[in-house]
Amino acid sequence: MPAANGTRRATAPSSRRTAARRRRRRARRRLVLGTGLVCTLAVLGGTAFVLLNGGGDGSGSGPVTQARPIPPLGTTRSPDPAPAAPSPSASPSPSPSPSPTEVKEKGKGTFTAAGSNGSAVGRGDIRRYKVEVEDGIGIDPQAAAAQVQAILGDKRSWTTDGKDGFRLVSDGTYDFTVRIASPATVDRICGAGGLDTKGEVNCDVGKQVMVNSKRWLTGSPQFSGSLDDYRALIVNHEVGHRIGHGHEGCPGKGKLAPAMMQQIYGLNGCLPNAWPYTADGVYISGPSVP
Repeated sequence: MPAANGTRRATAPSSRRTAARRRRRRARRRLVLGTGLVCTLAVLGGTAFVLLNGGGDGSGSGPVTQARPIPPLGTTRSPDPAPAAPSPSASPSPSPSPSPTEVKEKGKGTFTAAGSNGSAVGRGDIRRYKVEVEDGIGIDPQAAAAQVQAILGDKRSWTTDGKDGFRLVSDGTYDFTVRIASPATVDRICGAGGLDTKGEVNCDVGKQVMVNSKRWLTGSPQFSGSLDDYRALIVNHEVGHRIGHGHEGCPGKGKLAPAMMQQIYGLNGCLPNAWPYTADGVYISGPSVP
């Protein structure tokens, strides 16, 4: 009996400890399953990963939602990097500005008229004019006609005198043509009228105002104003001849050069100017030059 009693005393505490361990294991399982997440350990290529399965019912059968590497022992795991902000949509690069049109020394010798018509500007003698551009020199006739029309319609141009006016036409009768042509063609047409333009300058001959495309596209090294202003000077100067004005010189150092001055040959102390009149209607004159 003592032996038996001794056996019971030895096994009872052991049974109690075993039961306690079982209860603790069941408690731990309930704790893990109650969170709805089951952790599974996987080893890939020598690196351990924890796979978190989202079985919200505690089954652990949900889809894998995240895999995180476990750093080796003795190392510190860096925090997960913040998600990169979405990059903004790339704006298209602006198209490069078009290069200036190349000056063609010689065009095709034929001309295309602008198909534009405008209202009369000015008073008195209304002169009808066309705008034509030589083919093959890279200048748009419509754009050229619009600029010539704007120049002659400006209040600083010849209409301010109260006795001259102009009207852009594309067909029918006309008094003169503004022709923009290559240097070679300008030399040929002006030369036929006895004028030597030397591949550089413009002329007024017959019923034609001949505009050298080199000057139209590049201006003049003597003229420090804008290219648009120099185009205005070309038109005003040559049309000035057409309505009876001769050349004029510089009226004095620091004063505006007259539109009828040959500014391409130097300003002689005058300031560059493209217009016959000021905005206030005052004629910009200089001494007569043969």
